[in-house]
Amino acid sequence: MTGTPSAGQPPDSPSDDAASARPSLFTPAPRAAPVGRMLLAQTRFEIRLLLRNGEQLLLTAAIPVVLLWLLTAAPVFDTGSYERVDFLVPGILALCVMSTAFTSLAIATGYERRYGALKRLAASPLPRWTLLLAKALTVLVVEALQVVVVCGLGLALGWRPSGSPLAVVVLLVAGTLAFAGLGLLMAGTLRAEATLAAANLVYLLLLVLGGVVIPLSGFPSGVRTVLELTPTGALADGLRSVLADGAGLPWAPVAVLAVWAVAGLAAAARWFRWE
Repeated sequence: MTGTPSAGQPPDSPSDDAASARPSLFTPAPRAAPVGRMLLAQTRFEIRLLLRNGEQLLLTAAIPVVLLWLLTAAPVFDTGSYERVDFLVPGILALCVMSTAFTSLAIATGYERRYGALKRLAASPLPRWTLLLAKALTVLVVEALQVVVVCGLGLALGWRPSGSPLAVVVLLVAGTLAFAGLGLLMAGTLRAEATLAAANLVYLLLLVLGGVVIPLSGFPSGVRTVLELTPTGALADGLRSVLADGAGLPWAPVAVLAVWAVAGLAAAARWFRWE
């Protein structure tokens, strides 16, 4: 008879059907979190890791600031028709992008592979592209802080920027994507020790040859053409044309950076190894 409690069931207890229809607070939900939530959590985790790493902070924050201060005070290199600080600030901004999005990212990710951290992430529902995007977003957060510090020091040293802030943002984002793709490709394919050596070597070479502190006009025409096609050369030249010359968005450097970004990120997504 309907409504009659079965044997062994208290008269005032709900039926089995009603209990099963009611959601339980103690039942786990065996499914992955939404991708957006995973991306946000991984990005916060990457930022905390970076802030705890004193060596990486030294590379990404202290070195560019010290270089800007020293090279502005000491006339070591001829900056051509530019005032020294007007020439150096765009180059140091390009150096910040390179040190954070390439050197620091490559070394940190390479050692995460060596220690097995990425192998454990591979066993989680976190997609590979989400991990790569979280690292790229972490780089953008750090770069925003770098831009504030470098520009603040530049203004204190007499720098007077011109040009469109939007053009500067486009160049910085394009440069970040280009360097991040190359850094992740290196970290995801080489051993950690090889990544450490190669990333630092590339950093030093592009610091000297990438138009950061030495004008590309001082090189022979053939060499200058090749250097302008590097990510550092394109980014430094583009930032200088906007901030020092007051030009609009320089399409040629943006195109060079876009090609590097597409090629690097596609290669990293294809060949990045978790272990």
